[in-house]
Amino acid sequence: MHGLSRLGNGNARSLASPPSSPRIRPSRGKTSNQGIGERLVFLLFSVVFRRKGVLLLAPLLYIAGMLLFMGSFGFTILDLGHGVEIVYRRGPPGSVYRSPKVFKRLWPMMEADANRSSRNALMEAWKPRVKGLWKPCISTNVSAAGSNSNGFFIIEANGGLNQQRLSICDAVAVAGLLNATLVIPIFHLNSVWRDSSKFGDIFDEDFFIYALSKNVKVVKELPKDILERYNYNISSIVNLRLKAWSSPAYYLHKVLPQLLRLGAVRVAPFSNRLAHAVPAHIQGLRCLANFEALRFADPIRLLAEQMVNRMVTKSVQSSGNYVSVHLRFEMDMVAFSCCEYDFGEVEKLEMDMARERGWKGKFRRRGRVIRPGANRVDGKCPLTPLEVGMMLRGMGFNNNTLVYVAAGNIYKADKYMAPLRQMFPLLQTKDTLATPEELAPFKGHSSRLAALDYTVCLHSEVFVSTQGGNFPHFLIGHRRYLYKGHAETIKPDKRKLVQLLDKPSIRWDYFKKQMQDMLRHNDAKGVELRKPAASLYTFPMPDCMCKEPDPEPETDTA
Repeated sequence: MHGLSRLGNGNARSLASPPSSPRIRPSRGKTSNQGIGERLVFLLFSVVFRRKGVLLLAPLLYIAGMLLFMGSFGFTILDLGHGVEIVYRRGPPGSVYRSPKVFKRLWPMMEADANRSSRNALMEAWKPRVKGLWKPCISTNVSAAGSNSNGFFIIEANGGLNQQRLSICDAVAVAGLLNATLVIPIFHLNSVWRDSSKFGDIFDEDFFIYALSKNVKVVKELPKDILERYNYNISSIVNLRLKAWSSPAYYLHKVLPQLLRLGAVRVAPFSNRLAHAVPAHIQGLRCLANFEALRFADPIRLLAEQMVNRMVTKSVQSSGNYVSVHLRFEMDMVAFSCCEYDFGEVEKLEMDMARERGWKGKFRRRGRVIRPGANRVDGKCPLTPLEVGMMLRGMGFNNNTLVYVAAGNIYKADKYMAPLRQMFPLLQTKDTLATPEELAPFKGHSSRLAALDYTVCLHSEVFVSTQGGNFPHFLIGHRRYLYKGHAETIKPDKRKLVQLLDKPSIRWDYFKKQMQDMLRHNDAKGVELRKPAASLYTFPMPDCMCKEPDPEPETDTA
């Protein structure tokens, strides 16, 4: 049908009008907003052709045509509240942050559901489900170098707390492999973490040396004769540039000859420089270093233990059980992810500045394309506190659940944390759990503060990882090591979650069912053995643990 035959008066002249352009021809499956645009354009064409004023109204026709053209490529209107609306390109489901709108609609249903039922998923998390349990079982045949040491191995650990932990444990393994003496690692001042702490400020040096003494010799500093050889300047010691994930054979053929020739070698930075697959006795050294030798320094350990006790005391309604959440919604993380949340110019400017401050020029390189929508659909965007809260409530954790949030400085905390506190009024952080006086020695030292978070999360009954990274990777493995191979951990399927939260009309009962299915899937994967390409710091079975024999069935002697 001709475009004008719908709008004309039915006379022969209107029937003889030319057909509408294919560009503005109505297409199938468009929204009601696009239908209004089409009718407007057709109305303008009708007026133009009736009055023969094409040239006079050409600018209006051009603008109307462009609007319709944009609509055909899928644009949508986001309601950001306070009467603010932003037109934004419509991508695939899940590509736009609509979670606040979904929460606003579902909140009354969430509260009504909580009032109807006293069930709390927290109380069901520890029902025995695993037949075969595991116990710590570290085996290593490596003996400390002693007087026949091949030389001194010096490394520089960079990054945050758990990247440093990775470097330390791998350095212990390499020192054992090379029959070398390990010097207490040097910590590099990272531009993102900005923490000047030394090894002894975070970990118990004396305990570390003692725990490894039978297997790897560790010293606090180089002996005087070695220092004299290099004019008391460690930077003068040759720095070996090692490729990532180097094999034991590479160390024996490339590093050991240098060590024997020079008496001391240095690797800076030393991160991800040892392959996952190494001989069993070298894996044993990794286990020993990570799970036994690395103990936090007394100031951290004592305050962390008090914080754990306070969490247990506050969670009396759930028999001392609590949930911990590792929330990665700091400005640096949001900036690095290249994701968008409020779509405003202020946010864009803040993120651009944060990216330039932390990763100078990396995000402005020629050819770099940033696709926030694609990142979100692919599950690469940090979950907001609101999204974490909706997920947990959907899984069955009610508003009486004590939740501990482990995080740095949350981006726009007042705005983004409010919904999570609304859903979980008993929420705690290190700033609410410890006094300002207790935290004062740790302020300005992100790794020491992260160590407090690590300990509280380590002893929680459920741990929620929201973004990946070294913190959850080490913590999940440590919890498995402590809790017989199985510890409740929730790693959300973010690809699925963002699609569900992109449906403003979603029903609460349907969302809840999807979240409970996600929880069951996480529980089924509670016990996992390490695969060849995986890290034992996350999967300590079977390298660091042995399977306990199943208990003998009771026999009736009557």
